[in-house]
Amino acid sequence: MRVFLETQRLVLRRFSMADADNLVSLDSDPDVMRFVPGGIPTSREEIENEYLPAFLGYYRRYEGYGFWAVIEKDAGDFLGWFHFRPGKDAAPGEVELGYRLRKAAWGRGYATEGSRALIGKGFTELGVQRVVAEAMAVNQASRRVMEKAGLTLVRTFHRPSLHPGDDSQLEVVEYALDKSDWQLQDGADAASCPPT
Repeated sequence: MRVFLETQRLVLRRFSMADADNLVSLDSDPDVMRFVPGGIPTSREEIENEYLPAFLGYYRRYEGYGFWAVIEKDAGDFLGWFHFRPGKDAAPGEVELGYRLRKAAWGRGYATEGSRALIGKGFTELGVQRVVAEAMAVNQASRRVMEKAGLTLVRTFHRPSLHPGDDSQLEVVEYALDKSDWQLQDGADAASCPPT
């Protein structure tokens, strides 16, 4: 198991092709997929032939970036994933944070815990200068996670629906955190500086 990051309660590790069942189970829950644009469960064929190969490709192309399986330390249960990666057309030093967790993991602080750890690693070890994250505007739980992780609302915009034949627009919010702002936040200096 290639561990990328550990927190108090979580292990973030690399995915492998053996994670297909975990991803099929995660993406087959309609509640989990509710705020994913399109909202349609991901098929096993897509997971095995598209998603997992793309996840594994990140590890080869981008040192320190990609998709990470989230494992609960004590029980060893698969909880979902985080991604921490350069976004499409992103400025140098800007990465995108995202997450998808099983319903059983909701409301327990796991998304905030993992997000804060990834942000800290990005700013202190990976040379990241800015972290961005997006969610559907109506997804209040995800917005709270972004705020608890230190990100602030940057803009609201509209994106076309992914449903075939649907001409409606989805309202999306973008949150961001710059390294300089992170360094000013409570605890950041203590976390990044050795004790004197």
